Amino acid sequence: MKLSEIAKKINAELIGNPNRNILGISSVEKSSKDRLTFVFKSNFIGCDSLSKFGPIVTTKAIYENYATVHDFLIVENPQKALCDLTNLFDLVNFDKKNKLFTFHSKKLHSNFLFVGESVSVGSNCSFGNNVTIEFGAQIGNNVIIGNNVTIGYNTIIRDNVLIESGTVIGSEGFGNFFINSKWNHVAHSGNVYIDSDVRIGANCCIDRATFDSTVINKGVIIDNLVHIAHNVIIGENTAIAAKVGIAGSCVIGKRNMIGGMVGIVDHINTADDVIISATSTVNKDIKEPGTYTGIMPISKHSTWKRIALWILKLDKIAKFLNLKKFKL
Repeated sequence: MKLSEIAKKINAELIGNPNRNILGISSVEKSSKDRLTFVFKSNFIGCDSLSKFGPIVTTKAIYENYATVHDFLIVENPQKALCDLTNLFDLVNFDKKNKLFTFHSKKLHSNFLFVGESVSVGSNCSFGNNVTIEFGAQIGNNVIIGNNVTIGYNTIIRDNVLIESGTVIGSEGFGNFFINSKWNHVAHSGNVYIDSDVRIGANCCIDRATFDSTVINKGVIIDNLVHIAHNVIIGENTAIAAKVGIAGSCVIGKRNMIGGMVGIVDHINTADDVIISATSTVNKDIKEPGTYTGIMPISKHSTWKRIALWILKLDKIAKFLNLKKFKL
């Protein structure tokens, strides 16, 4: 769409070239001159680096900080504009993403395989029953996909990957803004990238990114019932046990071992060679290798053992203090 059309859709003030063609939206990290970039804070992008970005969508107050020639869309609420525009571009691409045709082949060992347009599949791949592969997916060599698996549009899967039954790769991320007393949905146009030698268990959900890629790096192993949210990056040779939930935009280091039922809140980074004990809640960055345990908040495992020891003794300590007070 032309920039002028987009401005009308979101009721924005246009500063710059109204005839500029826009293909979609990009993140700040992977900016593109033919895509919009949203700026929510005044220090988000420096003035000296604006030239590599496409049109900027932001507020009037933030725009006034940029004393430079550039294309802008000025809006009252950039978050609301983001919701509106992602859904607008998503609607434009809806037919393309969901246009599937049925493909039957003895070579693929499948009773029902639904394959979208522009899909590529490598050699020696095996598919179970009722597998759906959406538009633009790329699948490498020696890939095994179980029954009732969905591979979302534009997903990239490299060689020697195993995906067990019931798993969904490339589902839409859980991105919403609470505006004007209701939830406004952000449509996700990114994808999922799965590197070689990855094993993914049954009934897992890996969400596609908002704009870029959710990344599962080489050698990662994932147990059943794991949820990996949008924009997450999992480092090489990391192991994730069952019922783990990793919220959006986390970056997990290499060779991490994440125990069962661990919850990791959004935008968390972990170092390489980290072990997180089962049922722990991770609500702050882990910057050094080691074993970590806890729920209030997470701490070094050795520290948590000392805390746990004192918790077990609290009843005896309280009784002792009350007795001492009574004698006084």
